[in-house]
Amino acid sequence: MAKAVVIGSGIGGIAAAIRLAVKGYAVTVLEANASFGGKMTQFTLPGDYRFDAGPSLFTLPQLVDDLFTLAGRTPKDYFRYQRLPVVTQYFWPDGTRLTAHASAEAFAREVETKLGVPQDQLQRHLQKAARLYQATAHTFLHKSLHKLGTYLSTDVLKTLPAVPELGLTTTMHAANARAFSDPRLVQLLDRYATYNGSDPYQAPGTLNLIPHLEFNIGAFYPEGGIYAIAQSLVRLGEELGVEFRYQEPVQEILTQGSQATGVKTAQGTYLADVVVSNMDVVPTYRKLLPRQPAPEKTLRQPRSSSALIYYWGISRAFPELDLHNIFFSQDYQQEFEHIFQKGTVSDDPTVYVNITSKCTPADAPPGHENWFVMVNVPHNAGQDWDQLIQQTRQSVLRKVSQALDVDLEALITAEKVWDPRGIEADTSSFAGALYGSSSNNRMAAFLRHPNFTGSLKGLYFVGGSVHPGGGIPLCLLSAKIASDLVPAVAAGASA
Repeated sequence: MAKAVVIGSGIGGIAAAIRLAVKGYAVTVLEANASFGGKMTQFTLPGDYRFDAGPSLFTLPQLVDDLFTLAGRTPKDYFRYQRLPVVTQYFWPDGTRLTAHASAEAFAREVETKLGVPQDQLQRHLQKAARLYQATAHTFLHKSLHKLGTYLSTDVLKTLPAVPELGLTTTMHAANARAFSDPRLVQLLDRYATYNGSDPYQAPGTLNLIPHLEFNIGAFYPEGGIYAIAQSLVRLGEELGVEFRYQEPVQEILTQGSQATGVKTAQGTYLADVVVSNMDVVPTYRKLLPRQPAPEKTLRQPRSSSALIYYWGISRAFPELDLHNIFFSQDYQQEFEHIFQKGTVSDDPTVYVNITSKCTPADAPPGHENWFVMVNVPHNAGQDWDQLIQQTRQSVLRKVSQALDVDLEALITAEKVWDPRGIEADTSSFAGALYGSSSNNRMAAFLRHPNFTGSLKGLYFVGGSVHPGGGIPLCLLSAKIASDLVPAVAAGASA
């Protein structure tokens, strides 16, 4: 039977393993950590607080359902989710509070009521995002940008007329500032640059398609939390015969001539017809392929932002908060200058608070809440993170306490911190960057590493550091793109 080895069990690696198993491969997944999930892991803190460690927003659930359907299973037998009626609660320093309803119409009405922006103006903006996404997604997100066949397909006929409207020659912020005069709405829309670790003052206007996913398709919550996504897919993989081996880091990708032939670990050698790396592309080349020529221009692309996350057990409930909450900074441009130009953290950062106990009450004791508190920060470049952790903690406490009129620090009963150093050490994300390279120039999508390499046959790449990018949906799509490039196993084939 033809064999495949997948390096890493992040969501991209798990999805690739499932797709290759369906294609007829005997698949082994080798994971350095004690369990699966990559950034999509979970843990508990004293006092019975459960946390999803990493990703917290779930969009495009159909991409998860597709894996079960592909394997001939009924998705709801493994995995269930609900559409959120409210996407996010927003708080501004001037006291403005806004509920971002999942319905585009309700959201537009709320914006008109709270910010004074005519609702039809915002609805037209979201309708344009929907139209452009539908015209371009299949070309730019579902296929390799590095294969000629992508540009010869009939999908390109739908994509080409939309290209002039994609905002490639302007920035996200400039496009939003032209569309709306209210600085609070501009800031809200600029925030979507952070969904792939970028700067709205540099990233192309193309990223203004992202709000379409939340307001025209929806934001969702999996029963049991984000970890349930990885958990259900590993169960499916095991049913398909995928072998998951934990605490077995890969030391080297083996090659013979221009062919990848397997991998080596401390426990042994795994020969394979197909090798898929779900490890960040930089350490894949630097550590696992040290004798192979590396695509230096690609590996030197500027890194995305990272995160500084405080996990807090909070000893009371806040009915004014929801699953997703944002407390904005006063000066958004200065905040991004600190991240991407100064390599540090502003003393007035925007704060994201995710509270899964709003949807899964068992994630915190009765009357308590589990707060995942995140600030966007630069990737690790040797900063004094111990100092930045304390400095930023005080900034967060000051901002949120003022917004909610409470002494937040007095309510913290349990705490853990994850900073860029830990993210890099725990997940092999180069420099702790959450999304590989940033999207801070118009050609960024084309400069990402492809899902294959022309120099080594049989070697493929998935995950947030390669095309089409980071985040749950794009990592799932990277697995689809890579597996589509792998030939199915002929009946009776053997390794």
